[in-house]
Amino acid sequence: MTTNQRQSLLSNPGVRTFLIIWLGQFVSRVGTAMTRFALLIWAYEQTGAVTTVALLGFFGFLPYVLLSPVAGVWVDRLDRRKVMLLSDLGSGIVTAALIVLFFTGDLAIWHLYVVEALTAALDAFQVPAYSAASTVLLPKELYGRAGGLRSMADDGARILAPFLGGVVIAAVGIGAVLIVDVVTFLAAVLTLIVIRVPDVRGQQDEAPHFWREMRFGFDYIRRRPGLLGLTLHFTVVNFFAALTYFGVLPAMILARTGGDEVALGLVQGALGAAGLVGGLLMATWGGPRRKIHGVLIATALSFLLGDFLFAVGRGVVVWMIAAVAAAVFIPILLGSRSAIWQAKVAPAVQGRVFATDGMLRLALFPFGYLLAGIIADGWLEPAMAAGGTLAPVFGPLVGVGPGAGMALMFVGTATMGSLMSVLAYLFPGVRNVESDLPDFDAEEKKPQITPITPISE
Repeated sequence: MTTNQRQSLLSNPGVRTFLIIWLGQFVSRVGTAMTRFALLIWAYEQTGAVTTVALLGFFGFLPYVLLSPVAGVWVDRLDRRKVMLLSDLGSGIVTAALIVLFFTGDLAIWHLYVVEALTAALDAFQVPAYSAASTVLLPKELYGRAGGLRSMADDGARILAPFLGGVVIAAVGIGAVLIVDVVTFLAAVLTLIVIRVPDVRGQQDEAPHFWREMRFGFDYIRRRPGLLGLTLHFTVVNFFAALTYFGVLPAMILARTGGDEVALGLVQGALGAAGLVGGLLMATWGGPRRKIHGVLIATALSFLLGDFLFAVGRGVVVWMIAAVAAAVFIPILLGSRSAIWQAKVAPAVQGRVFATDGMLRLALFPFGYLLAGIIADGWLEPAMAAGGTLAPVFGPLVGVGPGAGMALMFVGTATMGSLMSVLAYLFPGVRNVESDLPDFDAEEKKPQITPITPISE
């Protein structure tokens, strides 16, 4: 992209508004990631059980899955900027309550589960509102790059959080991290106060029926095989990711290093750095011309290279290489996927459709977290201990002792995750989704698609 092209884009009011929102969300994510880094270590130190960490993820996603269809209806009914604003305010209030519990000495593990559940419920509204707002603010050719920027915000926060969180904890304590989190929420709130997002709700011809509107997203996806295939692909892929990448990775690192928090911080920092590089690449490149290749190939490589190296690695250096191999592809696959959905779904119904997609693709995610703890603590960790039943078979590959059972789980997800992504090419609806399904600017001309009232196609 030339300098003149960049200047032309920055002169676009919609692009400037998106960048203001993005900056506020990035600052907020840094604070949230610092808190989660600190509390994850605190929770694991309290119990020493993988299940404790896995349950944090379980409660951090189950409400999101359950509330998404309801949230999608309200995202399409209301001003999307206000939905994001109220969601961020709610998250700040939840963190403030956590501060009170911590400083009064009443904080318990179950409080963290409640906090994760409340935050997930608010995210069910915030995430589809953010995506739908991006669609109406940006020209279509920037959807892939916007996805790269959103990934950069997530991964940039992942880089900064372990370092900043560790410094603040060492200097002041965990309570100071929580206070920083509240301050960063205020940054997100202030950016949303000063901007405006175009309203695409239109006029209602009849009184809306809530349950029909909630069902609309399911019907919309079900009648478009390509979108349905993409959703189901990610449902399975996210389940595998929840089992290891999200469910047991921190516990595995701590177990295999004797609780070395620095090692965990280095690995998480490497994940963030690689994701930041991938996000920068996606933001400048925009992804492959056929975005479906960016989705499926990047997903397969992330599982095959990253998860396998996490499995066989025995030290921080190899785990950091694994983190790079896994995370550098994630912004490409997410940005490519987001670009397809934003181009194919009419902006007026994106709240409902995106929320339904989010619910379905994350439907197994909480159970992946839950099963991760059960499989690790109840089966594979004992089986891969010295003298365990599986140690003679898999010990030469992943080692034995603390963390080896979790490493064996990474072998399984490396195999299954990459295989599922390659097999997705066998389905024409998925392989040809970009050519078979018209873009939303062609679809919205059809009289049967209305902005608010659900229709029967």
